[in-house]
Formats: sequence, C-alpha cells, structure tokens
Amino acid sequence: MSKEQMMNQNPLGTAPVGALLRKFAIPSIVAMLVGALYNIVDQIFIGHSIGELGNAATNVAFPLSTSCTALALLLGVGAASAFNLSMGCGEKKKALYYIGNAATLMFVAGLLLCLITQLFLEPLLVFFGSPDNVLGLAKEYVRITSLGFPFLILTTGGAHLIRADGSPRYSMICNLVGAIINTILDPLLIFGFHMGMTGAAVATVIGQIVSSFMVIHYLCHYRAGTLTMEHLRPRLKYSGYAMSLGMAQCFNQLAMMVVQIVMNNSLTYYGAMSIYGESIPLACAGIINKVSFIFFAFCIGIAQGMQPIASFNYGAKQYDRVKKVIRLSITTGLIICLTAFVMFQLFPRQIISLFGNGSELYFSFAERYFHIYLFFTFINNIQPMSSTFFAAIGKPVKGTFLALTRQIIFLLPFIVIFPIFMGIDGIMYAGPVADFLAALIAATLLTCELKKMGK
Repeated sequence: MSKEQMMNQNPLGTAPVGALLRKFAIPSIVAMLVGALYNIVDQIFIGHSIGELGNAATNVAFPLSTSCTALALLLGVGAASAFNLSMGCGEKKKALYYIGNAATLMFVAGLLLCLITQLFLEPLLVFFGSPDNVLGLAKEYVRITSLGFPFLILTTGGAHLIRADGSPRYSMICNLVGAIINTILDPLLIFGFHMGMTGAAVATVIGQIVSSFMVIHYLCHYRAGTLTMEHLRPRLKYSGYAMSLGMAQCFNQLAMMVVQIVMNNSLTYYGAMSIYGESIPLACAGIINKVSFIFFAFCIGIAQGMQPIASFNYGAKQYDRVKKVIRLSITTGLIICLTAFVMFQLFPRQIISLFGNGSELYFSFAERYFHIYLFFTFINNIQPMSSTFFAAIGKPVKGTFLALTRQIIFLLPFIVIFPIFMGIDGIMYAGPVADFLAALIAATLLTCELKKMGK
C-alpha cells in the first residue's frame, strides 16, 4: 500500500480536526482524571478517617506516584508518537516494534521501582520531607501501594498505546474500571473493616491490577497488527527513539517530583518557623496540588488527544491540519483554565473542606495558598501543550526544554530563594512567577514554529 493510500484510509489524515480532537481528547481527559482520582479518593477518605496527619502522609508518598507516571509517559507517549509517525509515513511493520518494546519495558520498570521502594522505604520517605509524626502512616501506605507500581505504569502508559491504535474509548474504560473499584473498596476497607491507611492502599492496588489486565488483553488483540515475541523483545533502536519522543513528558513529571520533594522539605522547615507548624502546610499543599491537577488533567488530556493527530499529519506533511489541531487545543485549554482560576479564587474554603475538618489555621493557610500559588492558573495550559506538541512532531529537544521550564528552570530555584527573604509566603509566590515565565517562553517558541511550518 502506498503512502497516499494509507493516508486516505486513515481518519487521522482525513476526518474533521475538531471531531478527531473530541474523539481522542475526551477519553484522554477521563484517563487523566481517573489517575488523579486514585489519589483524590484516598485523600478524601483518609482525611475524614485519620485527619491532617493522614493527608500529610499521602502528600509525602506522592513523589513515588509521580515517578510511576514519568516512566509511563516516557515509554507510553514516546512509543505512541513513534507509532503514529511511522504509520503516517506508511511504515506499518516498523511501527509495531515501538508498541511491543514499550509494553515490556513498562512492566520491567515498575518491578525495579517497586524493589527500590521496598528496600529503601524509610530513607526515601524522610528524603521526601516526612516529619516524625507522619512517617509511620506514610510507611504503612507506601509499603503496600509500591506493590502496584508495575500495574500502575502498564495501565497509564498502555492507555497511550491503545489510543495510538485508534481505540481511545477502550483506554478510557481501562482506567475508569480501576478507579471505580478503588472508590468502592476505599470506604469498605477504611471504615467497614477499620483498616485505615492499609485499606486505602489495598483498594488502590486492586484497582490498578484489574486495569492492567484489561490493557494486556487489548495488546494481545492489537488492531494495527499482531504483537509477537519479536515485537516484545526490547531493542535499543526502537525503545531509544521512542523514549526520545517521550522524554519531554517524562521530564515534566520528574521535574514535578523534584519540585514536590523540595517543596515538602521547605514547607516542613519554614512551617516550623511560622504560626502554622510542620504538618498544616504539608497537608494543605498536598491537597491543593492534587485538586489543581484535576483541572490541569483536562489540559494534559487535550494535549494527549492532540498528539496522534499532530504526529500523523506532520508525518504526512499536512501542515494545515497540524496548525489547526494545536490552535484548537490551546483555545479549549484556555477556557478550562479560566474556569479553574475563578473557582480557586472564589471557593477555596469550600474545596478544602471536602477533605476533612481542621483548625482555623489550617483553613487560613489553605485559602492563602489557593489565592497566591494558583494565581496564574488561567495560562497554565500553554506550557504542557507546547511541550507535547514538539514531541509529537518529532522535535524532542524543544519539547524537553519546555517541559523543564516551569518546574526545574523557574519554580525549583524560586522555592529555594524566595522563602529566604519572605518565609513560608515565598513558597506561595514562587508558583505564579514560574507559571508566567514558563507560559511566555512556550508561547514564543510555539508561535515561531507555527509560522515556519511547511515553508
């Protein structure tokens, strides 16, 4: 089959861009929301059963979940981009190797991360910023959730492989089933069987295992072609190229993890020097970051839905369609972020109340954190969408650079420097400054790329 015939047969190259974006973005958004809900649901039930210390414990454990997402995106997004670029160029046989290699490496990476976590559990949690009064709860939670890392990575990354094959709805169902199981089991185990943190962890792992088996079932019946043992055997020329395309998304998550660790330690240190103490800033910041990620998940989901459309059409040299899908994605994300900005500014106390009761100091800190740290929420979609776009069109260097701007280049040093002069308030003001600068750079690079595309 010629390249022209393949392009004409593939809806990515012919169907209306708006309809395609809805088809791929909605399941991606649901998948991202489901991933966020795994942590949010645990946080809600833990907050109501254990309180502030339980919320602080899940915040300390969050960098490990972020590292799982980073590995899943490195292999999942990278392989999906390589697959769609190859399909757009008419190289179907080559494309399947990216999928098989990624599936194998995702599970192996999960096993290695689980082993490292089990061996160095307490030092890791202390490094992540756990105070002494939180450490026991955090160890209880992570010792069990780490057993689910191979299944979490395979589910998260496998969803991208499934979407790349033209089945976004099934990828959504895989994640949704696991989240529903977690939501049902959480109150049953936490309150019904009085298992506390252990119950929340067990519910999470069971949901992840079920979702991962659904992913495996789909990969055994891949629409683009049958995956054989030859496809599953890791080979550097395939896995290396795929990881180069997924590196931007991976670095973005790793950057979030590094920032989370530094922030946890800063909140504990400067919180002890303030009227709030150690645990209140740690608990509040963890909840607020997860809540903001619910809205941010919409933007990431749109970016992931844009990825196969941009990749295929860039490979097919249909640059007008590439420009149209990125502009539509940016506009849609802007509307969502504006909505989030209004909610964060007007209803912070109501949002934080969903996660249990606390002292007046607890709510006072939470309100200030919402108002200051999330002030530039309305432009937060530009940087991740631009980063994903550059990776999708085979320009991973620019994509990786943009992935690092907000978290590593700006936010990380600001979190260290600002509190020296402003105390714990400096951590809050570091957020909006980093958001503004990252959005400015991303908008500049994206505008230049769109102007020269196709010339």
